[in-house]
Amino acid sequence: MLESLGIPSIWFGLGLALALFFVLAFEFINGFHDTANAVATVIYTRAMSPYRAVILSGIFNFLGVLLGGVGVAYAIVHLLPVELLINVNTGQGLVMVFSLLTAAIAWNLGTWFFGIPASSSHTLIGSILGVGIANALLNDLSVTEGINWQKAIDIMMSLIFSPLAGFFVGGFILIVLKRWRPSAKMHAAPETRSDNIKLRKPPFWNRLVLVLSAMAVSFVHGSNDGQKGIGLIMLVLIGFVPAQYVVNMDASPYQVERTRDAAMHMQRFYQRHQDRLLESPPKARPPILRETSSSTPQRFRCEIAHTEETIQSLLKNLNSIKSLGELDAEQRVQVRRELLCLDDMARQIGKLSKIEATEKADLNRLRKDLAFATEYAPVWVIFAVALALGLGTVVGWKRVVITVGERIGKQGMTYAQGMSAQITAAMAIGVANLYSLPVSTTHVLSSGVAGTMVANRSGLQGGTVRTILIAWVLTFPVSMLLSATFFWLAAKMI
Repeated sequence: MLESLGIPSIWFGLGLALALFFVLAFEFINGFHDTANAVATVIYTRAMSPYRAVILSGIFNFLGVLLGGVGVAYAIVHLLPVELLINVNTGQGLVMVFSLLTAAIAWNLGTWFFGIPASSSHTLIGSILGVGIANALLNDLSVTEGINWQKAIDIMMSLIFSPLAGFFVGGFILIVLKRWRPSAKMHAAPETRSDNIKLRKPPFWNRLVLVLSAMAVSFVHGSNDGQKGIGLIMLVLIGFVPAQYVVNMDASPYQVERTRDAAMHMQRFYQRHQDRLLESPPKARPPILRETSSSTPQRFRCEIAHTEETIQSLLKNLNSIKSLGELDAEQRVQVRRELLCLDDMARQIGKLSKIEATEKADLNRLRKDLAFATEYAPVWVIFAVALALGLGTVVGWKRVVITVGERIGKQGMTYAQGMSAQITAAMAIGVANLYSLPVSTTHVLSSGVAGTMVANRSGLQGGTVRTILIAWVLTFPVSMLLSATFFWLAAKMI
């Protein structure tokens, strides 16, 4: 039975189970950090009971992951250099997955233990960058080749500016609410509204807005943060059982045809820009190694000089087929590598000087057509990630809720502040989803709360804000150092 799934032995199956456990553990811990933030304000303001809130949050997280696509998932994955992505099913590729996950889990657990709303997004991205840099050094490549820096810059800008937007937009919304209805009960805090515990719940309309905005944050969180786990699980599955998961065997005949057409159009792009791409050849590298029938996978490299050969091989594999399932296991692996190499070539063409905007737009469309076969996720993967997020929320929500509700400002959060912060977070994360950019729910919501505290002239607790900022600053370098160290040590051992 195991062999029918592409798993040659029980020990190999245990390795796969361990890798999947690592990914789901990361998502479980992500629930401590990020999903708890999605319900922090609604729980603190007593708009909902804790367990009702986290159960509904889990449902909306699941819907967000289910309906959110995989754009963010593969934006994270493609931070890695193409050299690693095309060799995931080698020993070094599998070490990569374990190294970045171990680093991310270690840092997330440490910050959660101290109740610090650190960002799982920053942690994961830092871990990926660390692996990319270590891989470059191990293979005698420049650091510029070890990471997709353009994608890294886009993501870092998103992670930096989204909390700033949360701070200012959250404060602005609160100011509007105060000027609209300065004496309304929504400006009271739960602990000051009444001595009667039953009357500490927000007024009906405020409660409705708090609940709806909390579920909106949960939904967009699922469609953003949940996708990161999806991307990691796909890396694991491709590494352990490539015959089943390297390409989307459920792709329709129409999608296969579009992929074939995109490859032919990409060939014309390459022919037009071939001289410019080859005029400054990169540092000499080992030759391309094709996958053989040997039980030990060989490393494979993308080379611009072999683009014509890559395209011809891809077209030969896709010729006269209607489903990628018609290919044998070795052909599927080869098709995935060829598609990733073409995507890398398209990215290099897009970086050439004097490329017209219309050509760049055409390249982006072709890259999307090429991605049909490789950027996907089975339903069971989506469900597993959503479940891990929900369970993590139920177990670990309390520490983060107390920090967000009571320890950012000098006074407890009011109902209006909760509404302002949650509306801001839902808007910011929703916009990021449209552009397939990962953002941190933790930092967007925490900065939104801080913005409302400043706008309300409540003041901020310097100690808590300082701790959050220190965690924000340290997350990238620490997670990069941890993952790079793990990868370096493990790679030397294999």
